[in-house]
Amino acid sequence: MMKKKRLSASKASLVLFLCQMISALDVPLDSKLLEELSQPPTITQQSPKDYIVDPRENIVIQCEAKGKPPPSFSWTRNGTHFDIDKDAQVTMKPNSGTLVINIMNGGKAEAYEGIYQCTARNERGAAISNNIVIRPSRSPLWTKEKLEPHQVREGDSLVLHCRPPVGLPPPIIFWMDNAFQRLPQSERVSQGLNGDLYFSNVQPEDTREDYICYARFNHTQTIQQKQPISVKVFSTKPVTEKQPILLTPTGSTSTKVELRGSVLLLECIAAGLPTPGIHWIKEGGELPANRTFFENFKKTLKIIDVSEADSGNYKCIARNILGSAYHVISVTVKAAPYWITAPRNLVLSPGEDGTLICRANGNPKPNISWLANGVPIAIAPEDPSRKVDGDTIIFSHVQERSSAVYQCNASNEYGYLLANAFVNVLAEPPRILTPVNKLYQVIADSPALLDCAYFGSPKPEIEWFKGVKGSILRGNEYVFHDNGTLEIPVAQKDSTGTYTCVARNELGKIQNEVQLEVKDPTMIIKQPEYKVIQRYGQVSFECIIKHDSTLLATVTWLKDNDELPDDERFLVGKDNLTIMNVTDKDDGTYTCIVNTTLDSVSASAVLTVVAAPPTPAIIYARPNPPFDLELTGQLERSVELSWIPGDENNSPITSFVIEYEDGLHEPGVWHYQTEVPGTQTTVQLKLSPYVNYSFRVIAVNEIGRSQPSEPSEQYLTKSANPDENPSNVQGIGSEPDNLVITWEPLKGFQSNGPGLQYKVSWRQKDVDDEWTSVIVANVSKYIVSGTPTFVPYEIKVQALNDLGYAPEPSEVIGHSGEDLPMVAPGNVQVHVINSTLAKVHWDPVPLKTVRGHLQGYKVYYWKVQSLSRRSRRHVEKKILTFRGNKTFGMLPGLEPYSSYKLNVRVVNGKGEGPASPDKVFKTPEGVPSSPSFLKITNPTLDSLTLEWGSPTHPNGVLTSYVLKFQPINNTHELGPLVEIRIPANESSLILKNLNYSTRYKFYFNAQTSVGSGSQITEEAVTIMDEAGILRPAVGAGKVQPLYPRIRNVTTAAAETYANISWEYEGPDHANFYVEYGVAGSKEDWKKEIVNGSRSFFVLKGLTPGTAYKVRVGAEGLSGFRSSEDVFETGPAMASRQVDIATQGWFIGLMCAVALLILILLIVCFIRRNKGGKYPVKEKEDAHADPEIQPMKEDDGTFGEYSDAEDHKPLKKGSRTPSDRTVKKEDSDDSLVDYGEGVNGQFNEDGSFIGQYSGKKEKEPAEGNESSEAPSPVNAMNSFV
Repeated sequence: MMKKKRLSASKASLVLFLCQMISALDVPLDSKLLEELSQPPTITQQSPKDYIVDPRENIVIQCEAKGKPPPSFSWTRNGTHFDIDKDAQVTMKPNSGTLVINIMNGGKAEAYEGIYQCTARNERGAAISNNIVIRPSRSPLWTKEKLEPHQVREGDSLVLHCRPPVGLPPPIIFWMDNAFQRLPQSERVSQGLNGDLYFSNVQPEDTREDYICYARFNHTQTIQQKQPISVKVFSTKPVTEKQPILLTPTGSTSTKVELRGSVLLLECIAAGLPTPGIHWIKEGGELPANRTFFENFKKTLKIIDVSEADSGNYKCIARNILGSAYHVISVTVKAAPYWITAPRNLVLSPGEDGTLICRANGNPKPNISWLANGVPIAIAPEDPSRKVDGDTIIFSHVQERSSAVYQCNASNEYGYLLANAFVNVLAEPPRILTPVNKLYQVIADSPALLDCAYFGSPKPEIEWFKGVKGSILRGNEYVFHDNGTLEIPVAQKDSTGTYTCVARNELGKIQNEVQLEVKDPTMIIKQPEYKVIQRYGQVSFECIIKHDSTLLATVTWLKDNDELPDDERFLVGKDNLTIMNVTDKDDGTYTCIVNTTLDSVSASAVLTVVAAPPTPAIIYARPNPPFDLELTGQLERSVELSWIPGDENNSPITSFVIEYEDGLHEPGVWHYQTEVPGTQTTVQLKLSPYVNYSFRVIAVNEIGRSQPSEPSEQYLTKSANPDENPSNVQGIGSEPDNLVITWEPLKGFQSNGPGLQYKVSWRQKDVDDEWTSVIVANVSKYIVSGTPTFVPYEIKVQALNDLGYAPEPSEVIGHSGEDLPMVAPGNVQVHVINSTLAKVHWDPVPLKTVRGHLQGYKVYYWKVQSLSRRSRRHVEKKILTFRGNKTFGMLPGLEPYSSYKLNVRVVNGKGEGPASPDKVFKTPEGVPSSPSFLKITNPTLDSLTLEWGSPTHPNGVLTSYVLKFQPINNTHELGPLVEIRIPANESSLILKNLNYSTRYKFYFNAQTSVGSGSQITEEAVTIMDEAGILRPAVGAGKVQPLYPRIRNVTTAAAETYANISWEYEGPDHANFYVEYGVAGSKEDWKKEIVNGSRSFFVLKGLTPGTAYKVRVGAEGLSGFRSSEDVFETGPAMASRQVDIATQGWFIGLMCAVALLILILLIVCFIRRNKGGKYPVKEKEDAHADPEIQPMKEDDGTFGEYSDAEDHKPLKKGSRTPSDRTVKKEDSDDSLVDYGEGVNGQFNEDGSFIGQYSGKKEKEPAEGNESSEAPSPVNAMNSFV
């Protein structure tokens, strides 16, 4: 137990050590630098592991290597030193390790069979090649045998055995006759994988004496022939039909082992009459898509690039009309070793740490062993800085003597992998590779990148100065990159000057100067304008430019994004384009492009050509189509087409357009081929291979195009290698450990022949790796697994078909998959600008931790609590995204006097990184909102009582309330204004010493230390005398008007409509109207008549996000109106909850329910009239549902429907929930959020729905007023 604990502790310390390790040096790919630096040997070229040679030619065993100083070479043969000086037939190429064994001058290839290995050595280490097995090819003669003729009955099966001699490599088998013609094969007669010829059933025509098996040995270019085999088929009538039996393989089951990455070939050949068909399945799975092919008339199943997932049982089924037979092949996929992480060269400074990692996989799992300079590491010279831990070598505190070449060998029973990786310890003073006084030119307001490519060991520190004696550059206006580059994100004119880069390490210091010039941007100060011109007229476009005087500007004109026609009518001036004698063909878009060496700008204008005034007489029309098309001079890549033109119809033919159809790949689709002048009636056409061509011709004149001619005869061209490779090759990882290579496949006619495939190749960029290649079917994607995260790869995709390869493709650069960023931004700072705006700063994360393409930063912020109320609420996080490498941003729309938190995260193409620690900040006070309500009660001869509610949003600490009031006479003129300041802790006030029987208008608002908030207004009247008015029976103490008035106008605004409600005091049966208009506008008021004597109305068709003014009046009351109120509609929302009551499907559903209820009522009525009982009714009478609520007898209204958040369906007959309450927050369509003082609710059409009340008794009447305004709940709450 203690031993296990010590082991785990050791593992933990190892992991900690690896995490603290310093990264290795990067050596720039500078040719001059690489020539000067010492480097251990690296094998660059070697012969294949299994090398079969032609015994008639010289044997060349390749071994090339590089290093500084240049390496020397030696060889071993069969494990012992191979002294080439003692063998006159063996020479080594100068400055190379390649061996040449002279066979053509008397040597024998068999004498040089064996296992060879090359060693390249210099003072810094030794690299070794693979074990190269040399074997000469063999093509032995056929053993003589006496072949008896085969006599077979018609309908029986037959197997003709080939049994070729064993050669190296194995020969290619085919069957021919005496005339050297291949024997025809079909579903009935076919050749097996072993070379035998199988007949599922023989026919009389199979009788012949020249069935000959040939073996072709490719290495020696020889063909061996077997003795002819004679077959005679005799007929018997009738021929007996036979059910299938398998000729190969035999039995019901067999096994097969295949290696990962190779091609799996499974074969089933059956006998039977009629000829059986073969069908393949995989038991318990599907055959792999895109990798499965059927050959030899479906008798052979071919799966390419097999993997462990392809292991399993494969069943072939042979079937004809008489029955079936099957065979199950159990396939096991093993794997020779393959790399997961191959060791990579390591360049270190003295005293640094590093690791070599060698990870491979296979089936069975390979054994990993290490060598140092070609010697097993166990017996290699000791190195105190080196420690081996399985597949990892750990280096700590290396010295120059630690330089060596290490070999990793991964092997199992199916093969081995050998990789060389050197450790090169360098001590070098700094060097700057950027040329001295290099000049950089940029346009103002654009980024400037000044290079300082450097190398040194240890890695130098880089500093930048402006000017010869300037101070070191620091601050947010500069970005310092790890490769030494200085970036000025926004270069200005004053950025021009000399910049000095200084590189220093403990071995020395060096500096270099570069020059920066900032130029003025190029502008088009007068752009071309849209022109309409008559045919045969003249038109001119202007393009006047302004540019930096030190840059040379060139002006280019384009028509429809192409070059101007080669026509003398087009005259290009210094700053204009003139077109003479305009024709219809000149119609289009003309673009002026201005280019300098640093920037480019453009502007476009459209030219429209209209017909000149018509002239009578001649009628112009499109030409008639050409006819009598003829193909002559057919060659592999060209053909001559001729035709006879149709009638011109009074307008000369200007050109002929030739189109083609590919009947092999795209029948029925016509493509543009070429265009020739109207005077030409023959054309030599270039053709592509493997296309079945048809041609047609279209005549063109100034009026238009003719109808196409009749197609020509078809012409099928021969197949050839592809001429081009796929386009749009890209490499983008979809996961952190893969690389997805995609391309646009070739079109059908581009394949140039059958069997189109693609060779996909890749290797990691800037790493000395060999290309890895795979051939895939005609697809558009290949996924490379097991890649490092976000590293560049060189990629190329080459087309090939059955005839060969396309030209070598160009390379593109892609990246393996991104992973989430590793670290959060640091040093997050917040600067509060005002009560609603703050600015946040942060330090950028190191680019190497982004692990992907940097897309920007996201700032999450949310309100924690209001400082005035100290009450928390639901946290609603807001997100702002800042693109690119930006390190600051503004946070708008904050609430005053509140506490906020924020954090910052970096974003790449994969997603977001970890969040920075939450940063807390507070906003200062602002002005408050208006008081929540203002009520005026208890009127007397000379006093009124005011009551009010505190603001909904104090936005700070309230300091006081301000009350202003003034009298209003009978003509609505205002008297002197009186102002009173009231302490913030008061909620009521009695105003005394007022005039009797006088109307007053009150203005009321709250204040904080910042200032006054918005005000609320109200009107009230003192009474005439104690006996001058009847006292009401109910509601005494309320303000009683001296004459009719409309007060407490309130609004609840939504996006496009608003609910208007008011209180009316005066005679019954008044006819109201609502007037409204845009606030601040001088337009006339719009008027809407209110139906009946309702005290609410809905204004529809309003504009979102607009402030409106509104007032209410009564007809026939001397034009009396209320005071104005102002409200604002809600902003337009991208997505808004739909009112379900206005949806057609809901209305239809409700109609259907009503119809069903009506039918049920009629049936019940009929049955009761017949004397029968309605059992449901009895059940309801016997077991009354406590949740069923009848109509209220006192007011005739229904109870309300529940609108709970879960939206559960109502029980049958239920009208209200059991507690008869509806919560305010449960309403989906509440308008309270859009206005102040709205306690009741309305439907969108203004109809009363019900109040949020659970009272079972009707409240006593209070004069003409209600203690609560109506309330707009969701339309789902109103079924009637």
